[in-house]
Amino acid sequence: MSDPVTDLNVVSNVPLPAPALLLHEIRRTNQQAETVFAARRRIEEILQGRSERFIVIVGPCSIHDPDQGLEYAARLAALRDELADRLEIVMRVYFEKPRTSVGWKGLIMDPDLDGTANLSEGLRIARTLLGEIVDLGLPTATEFLDPITPQYIADLICWAAIGARTVESQTHRQMASGLSMPVGFKNTTFGGMAAVVNALKAATAPQTFFGISPEGIASMVSTRGNRNCHTVLRGGDAGPNYDAASVALATEALARGSVSPTVVIDASHANCSKDYEKMPAVFESIVAQRAAGNRHILGAMLESNLVEGNQPILADRAAMTRGQSVTDPCIGWDVTEAILRQAAEALG
Repeated sequence: MSDPVTDLNVVSNVPLPAPALLLHEIRRTNQQAETVFAARRRIEEILQGRSERFIVIVGPCSIHDPDQGLEYAARLAALRDELADRLEIVMRVYFEKPRTSVGWKGLIMDPDLDGTANLSEGLRIARTLLGEIVDLGLPTATEFLDPITPQYIADLICWAAIGARTVESQTHRQMASGLSMPVGFKNTTFGGMAAVVNALKAATAPQTFFGISPEGIASMVSTRGNRNCHTVLRGGDAGPNYDAASVALATEALARGSVSPTVVIDASHANCSKDYEKMPAVFESIVAQRAAGNRHILGAMLESNLVEGNQPILADRAAMTRGQSVTDPCIGWDVTEAILRQAAEALG
């Protein structure tokens, strides 16, 4: 008789390589470790008010092709070197996509873009690409969606986000308390700040929770808390929150909650009303507020790719536009380069 109470809705349960095994297979070099460490320290100095430079987290909404991602990274690395005295440019290297209902879940979960969910290969591709981007001297940023993913790639990440759909999750707050890089918590999709205040309090405090060890064994994880957690304003159902009045209300709410009142502002998502063509103007407004003296605004985020807009995933991959997003629409490279140069000049 089959077991009548266990795994009734589970089709398969396939073991993945232990984190330690994948880290041994795709090793982090000493130079990569030095690059990640230095980038994290620079970001921390900005967050703690010891540096006047401005953080810009920019790149594709999601990575769906590693070659195209690396081509974008090479262009961004050259621009970063040119503007490094004023901007701390960090590349969005997002591999996990939260879905409101269903859809492609990202390169780690589905690297073949066809629903086959080859997670082992997705993890290998992600770790390899991160190493190649860091080799360019370019800091990396990602959103951690699954709490197990950091065990495989976190050592190559310089800044991390907790998204609007998971900011209220106890699991993600606990995870953030143990992460080794600065972490930005987005406001909820409806736009409220209470969840961010509670998230920051939880993530900066010591926590103990269930996790997995580097050997892939269920474990008890205890943390000391992450003092480099902060807020990311991304707008909400009530509208954008990047304007000066909204930023003032947000920073006041954070201060009342006795957490850091500093913010990074996302120029995409609800702040541009999901219209990528509005994103440059939103970004310019954010930079202008900082240039006018608002020291609560420490950085901005942009969704950018080689080619503007977005496209569906086609069965015939050769028919797809190279360098164009398959998730949210992005601004193109030419616009990205222009507005970053303008930002550096405005903040000079």
